[in-house]
Amino acid sequence: MKISARNQLKGTVVEVVKGATTSHVKIDIGGTVVTASITNEAVADLNLAKGQPAYAIIKASDVMVAID
Repeated sequence: MKISARNQLKGTVVEVVKGATTSHVKIDIGGTVVTASITNEAVADLNLAKGQPAYAIIKASDVMVAID
């Protein structure tokens, strides 16, 4: 599979929390955990489970920067 998004971060699924229609999938990427909200149907289609390798693919039109 090829994809246009350049921010492809490989990691490991550490948690999948299912809600009524949406799941929160947490992926550990070298000690930093990224959380994605995806449909329960997508979780089932991908057979996502704790310990599985996965990619967090980030495609954003805006990036905000802040300092203290």
